[in-house]
Amino acid sequence: MYAPERQQEILRIARESGRVDVLSLAAEFQVTAETVRRDLKALDRAGLVRRVHGGAIPAGRFDLEPDLSEREGTAADEKDRIARAALDELPTDGSVILDAGTTTGRLAAAFPLDSALTVVTHALPLAARLADHPTIDLHLVGGRVRHRTRAAVDSWALRTYREINADVLFLATNGFCAEGGLTTPDLAEAAVKRQLVDAARRVVLLADSAKFGQQHFARFGDLARIDLLITDTGLDPDDALAIERQGTEVARV
Repeated sequence: MYAPERQQEILRIARESGRVDVLSLAAEFQVTAETVRRDLKALDRAGLVRRVHGGAIPAGRFDLEPDLSEREGTAADEKDRIARAALDELPTDGSVILDAGTTTGRLAAAFPLDSALTVVTHALPLAARLADHPTIDLHLVGGRVRHRTRAAVDSWALRTYREINADVLFLATNGFCAEGGLTTPDLAEAAVKRQLVDAARRVVLLADSAKFGQQHFARFGDLARIDLLITDTGLDPDDALAIERQGTEVARV
């Protein structure tokens, strides 16, 4: 098979599956991984795919932000394990910030009934889960609510978070990598996340391994700002080591 034919087939697979990875393509076409990387580079230059860690995704899907309901069922087992591990990072008393996200939502749902914490969030679904909690002092941050994430953004939210100094932040992200840092598709969401990081003394990132290597439009920080990353065992140990070299502790659960 000639390179143009192989590249056309790679593009077809990417569009049907939503993503392709180098090693699987190398095995399917019986070529080297380097040959596949050259194919993906050519498709990327043509604007047909976008390179991500270990593979590529079709152009046009790179910053397509799924609705919250769509993301709830993605990597559900991994998110449950991450949320359970995050419970150990809750302070015995004091204050926490919960970022908007499906994994942070699972953490909110798992809060122990005897938690006597001050909890701050700008995410409506998380606030709803905690509103009837008998011992939590809940603060809901206001602002313009984005329909995709059901989270408050813009000046009201930013102004409120500038006035907060919390013990722990549980942060969410759409993508993370050792070089590109933390990213999300929306600039308004990124601005709030950036302010969240400044509003807490300890930052715990909750992110399943499928988000590793993904880089979205709006960048909101470096992994060096994260004290602890809790992810699943799908993250390659070498990638975890690269993150730890930046000063971030990594827990693979």
